Amino acid sequence: MKATRVGRREFVRGIAGSAAAVVALPARGVGTPLPRQAAPKIKLGVIGLNHGHIYGQVSAVQRGGGELVSMYAKEPELVAEFVKRHPNVKVARSEAEVLEDASLQLVVSASIPDERGPLGVRVMKHGKDYLVDKPGITTLEQLAEVRKVQAATKRIYSIMYSERLENRATVKAGELVQAGAIGRVVQTIGMGPHRTNLKTRPAWFFERERYGGILCDIGSHQADQFLYFTGSTSADVVASQVGNLNHPQYPGLEDFGDMMLRGNRGTGYVRVDWFTPSGLSTWGDGRLTILGTDGFIEIRKNVDITKRPEGNNLYLVDQKETRFIDCQKVELPFGNQLVQDILNRTETAMPQAHCFLATELVLKAQKQSQRVTFKS
Repeated sequence: MKATRVGRREFVRGIAGSAAAVVALPARGVGTPLPRQAAPKIKLGVIGLNHGHIYGQVSAVQRGGGELVSMYAKEPELVAEFVKRHPNVKVARSEAEVLEDASLQLVVSASIPDERGPLGVRVMKHGKDYLVDKPGITTLEQLAEVRKVQAATKRIYSIMYSERLENRATVKAGELVQAGAIGRVVQTIGMGPHRTNLKTRPAWFFERERYGGILCDIGSHQADQFLYFTGSTSADVVASQVGNLNHPQYPGLEDFGDMMLRGNRGTGYVRVDWFTPSGLSTWGDGRLTILGTDGFIEIRKNVDITKRPEGNNLYLVDQKETRFIDCQKVELPFGNQLVQDILNRTETAMPQAHCFLATELVLKAQKQSQRVTFKS
């Protein structure tokens, strides 16, 4: 049977709305599952709807006990779509109306990437925590300002690295690695291919200074996973390169990038691209390989082209056997952890230092990258 092609935005929205994606566990997937939507514990507002990831972000917080109160966006068509999905939300007349609402503890955003860092600064200065889509920051100058304000306000600045936090197989891999299933992790290899869907992309998608470059953008998922699985608390960029190899009509677009990373507890290689062919059933054959001293884990996040149309596929090879682990029912803990962090001023969902280091790595990689060109 021929599989139906699915775009990334539709995929994310589908996962966010599915019954299988509406439960969460307290910490590292251990404990009693929450009901479909936990009783309200915090209130949140939304500013910026420029990427479909906003629906997954809001859904994650709601699973953990967040109550959606209000939203603001400049684009009427995006507002109409959001209200259709969340009919009880209050449509604010301005950004300030959301920021100045003393009842809100959290602001969630998927605005245009270069606007996300400055918005986060305003959010924190208004005494609120912040959950932003990746890339959460697009320049090293923005990062310096965000770090300064976060240190002064002690607010949470969290970036939604959904390829780890909202992928069940990757969550399961985290549990296995913590349990010592493959020994000590020494390297990660992350592949992040994407389909361009050029006809549906907004103008900012083709403007390098707006989306931050391919390593800053989709490479940010991979930097997050490299730090998380190796346990590295310091790291640097060994080498990086980017290029526009097949889209000369869009000179601001980077359609290929890769980078080598070295941390204090492991190394990483990352390749990202916009070359997913139309024949694939989903927006990208995302893969992650985690190499340990006693085995390895391979995750096929969205599809296994050899045998399974479903995502969340995990393969574990150790000293005894090779086995497949179906992760369709693995619980997603991030939303509940973030809500608890907001209430308790803890860092269980994502340490602040990790969030900023993952961002720093891709910004450095982007800035120092060599330009790849090939003669036809």
